[in-house]
Amino acid sequence: MATITAKDVMALRKASGLGMMEAKKALTETGGDMEAAKELLRKKGLAKMDGRTDRESAEGKVAIAVSDDKKKGAIVLVNTETDFTANNDMFIEKVQIIANQALTNDLGEVAVDDSITTLIDDIRVTTKENAQFGKGMVLGGDNATIGSYLHFTGKVGVLIELEGEASEELCKDLCMHVSAISPAPLGVNEDEVPADILEKEREIAKAQAMESGKPEEIAEKMVEGKIRKYLDEVTLMRQKFVKDDKKQIKDILPAGVSIKKFVRYQIGG
Repeated sequence: MATITAKDVMALRKASGLGMMEAKKALTETGGDMEAAKELLRKKGLAKMDGRTDRESAEGKVAIAVSDDKKKGAIVLVNTETDFTANNDMFIEKVQIIANQALTNDLGEVAVDDSITTLIDDIRVTTKENAQFGKGMVLGGDNATIGSYLHFTGKVGVLIELEGEASEELCKDLCMHVSAISPAPLGVNEDEVPADILEKEREIAKAQAMESGKPEEIAEKMVEGKIRKYLDEVTLMRQKFVKDDKKQIKDILPAGVSIKKFVRYQIGG
């Protein structure tokens, strides 16, 4: 029978984040094999979590990773149940590792691979909370300049892809705008605003115009006016710049610089 030392138990506790008795029992069951004990604890922990997957994961963190040349960036959102866990150093570190891992992925939505699944499982086992990978996106390209912003709370993050010679200050200003403006932009240009949302706004505007008793011709003009105003509010290029409301975003872009894409993630949003 293998001898289980206090040092072994402490090492397993540190590696797994679980209690002393659980660690000692796992080492005993695996004959003192540290790696086998880690795997056993992981499996047991995940088994316990399987019965808790209906618990709401409304808290969490956003993390961002950007390549050294600023041509590629990744943003991810990971949910957990409580703010206490979301603010835990281990959780924050794991979410950043997931963002770093996502940066190696192809452009587009982040696919949850084995490495991300393992990191999420580790969080679940250690915290005993229903952690979930929420979403992720990778932006960039050969001609891209990536800007990013992460609020100090870790609850709001923005990634933006520009084309052309964009300064660091411009990237920062645009990201800060997207993070702070209300309502949050729905697209760079009006053709990116979801058709169903635009149709709903048009129906509301038409109902309001008809209710006013105006002739149909005038009512139609009222509808178009309301839609233009709505697009000014939700289209990034047409929004008023948060640092200078006398300018629209399109007015602060230098010649030859364009906004290709942006992503804004918010916990609970």
